[in-house]
Amino acid sequence: MAVLVLLPLVVSLVLAVLTAALRTPLLCRYAGVLTAATVLASGVALSAAVLDGATPTAGDLLRVDALSAFMLAVVGAVGLTATWGGLTPPGGRTDAWTYSTLVALFLGAMSLAVLADNLGVLWVAVEATTIATAFLVGHRGTRTSLEAAWKYVVLGSVGVAIAFLGLVLLYAATVSAGRPTLSWIVLTQEHLALDPSLVKVAGALAVLGFATKAGLAPMHSWLPDAHSQAPAPVSGLMSGVLLSVAFYAILRVQAVVDPVLGPGLMRGLLATAGLLSLAVAAGLVVRQRDLKRMLAYSSIEHMGLLALAAAAGGTLALAAALLHVLGHGLAKSSLFVVSGRILATEGTTRISGIRGLLVRRPGVAVPYLAGMAALLGLPPFSLFFSEVAIVVAGFQRGLGGVMVVAVGLVLVLFAGLARHSAAMTMGGSPDAGPTPDGTSLGPQTPLVLALGATAVVGLAAGPLATLLAEAGAVLAGAR
Repeated sequence: MAVLVLLPLVVSLVLAVLTAALRTPLLCRYAGVLTAATVLASGVALSAAVLDGATPTAGDLLRVDALSAFMLAVVGAVGLTATWGGLTPPGGRTDAWTYSTLVALFLGAMSLAVLADNLGVLWVAVEATTIATAFLVGHRGTRTSLEAAWKYVVLGSVGVAIAFLGLVLLYAATVSAGRPTLSWIVLTQEHLALDPSLVKVAGALAVLGFATKAGLAPMHSWLPDAHSQAPAPVSGLMSGVLLSVAFYAILRVQAVVDPVLGPGLMRGLLATAGLLSLAVAAGLVVRQRDLKRMLAYSSIEHMGLLALAAAAGGTLALAAALLHVLGHGLAKSSLFVVSGRILATEGTTRISGIRGLLVRRPGVAVPYLAGMAALLGLPPFSLFFSEVAIVVAGFQRGLGGVMVVAVGLVLVLFAGLARHSAAMTMGGSPDAGPTPDGTSLGPQTPLVLALGATAVVGLAAGPLATLLAEAGAVLAGAR
């Protein structure tokens, strides 16, 4: 079992080193795809092992439970959608090796984050994602992309520094309890006599720091610039899974803090951040002028919904949140890939400059509309079921007023996204330009698989439902 735990980390590192050293076109083109496929295969295999009752480990720092196995599979699935869907015809910039190397390292860092049992290792992995993605955001070398990269570095570094301080204080609490550790399993199962005052400050700082990486308001200001300036596959990775990995860190911290202090502190922080994120996204999506920034603000919305699910707590809300992570990751990575193809065909991502796609570019418009339907939570896509479950769980857990406000804001976002999407895809004249061969812009298969999966998993029972329930119970039981 240790081999499966180490495999995604070793493969990502080896492929990154080989790509940087050899710089062959084949490696530069497929390193990210191979890394993502390996992560996905490991995640599926580890999920099966966990469902069979195993607890795979690799040393004292890496440990797999239902939650980490599921998140590893999500990292792989979203990574494969973004990297495979983002493939373009051979050729391009001569520094493609740097891009491929950084993507492989990025996927490896996210894998390490979800596999780590130690909260300190988790923090190191999250910081490593900041380093890799900063260079990816500025990969194009334009003034706006470099500005976005620096903004991301500054704000992201501040966030992880705050999280680091929180973890230091948490470690100090374990020292005073006579059991110095940052092991998540020890912190949640050995019932240490932690100092509540230290834990209160530590938990608040850690959640605030990781919330910056998760793009929760009011620490979200780096996100629209970074996502709009990064290459489309990188935007898909950042929005589809990096934000979710940071949210995963919040869940792990919450599971440590709640048994010591009760749910009040974390519930208040997360409910406030969730509603504020929805309000910010609603206000800005309605007036948005750029496609990629619109998708970025939609990510803030969905992180807000996840925060509300965490605030509600309980197995139902947490399992729904994890289903939401999967559905949002697949839908959003697909949409960012399509946004790259729209830029290639239209020469712009300004919404006012994109019209009549369904008539002129059906190979681009159809996957865009399918992805937007998934993102808007229309049935049978999984986001419909996860959002309903989050609202129901919120009412059951005493957050009825919060959920009423959240539903109203989600409806505003629904209207804004639908209006912009209709403006870009409907109408237009067939003589506005030739329709290129859709395959020349990249493969359609990963988009079909990703969006098809989002249409199925919400209705699926069996192993996935069991894994989601066990993953939710891992966190709910720790409280």
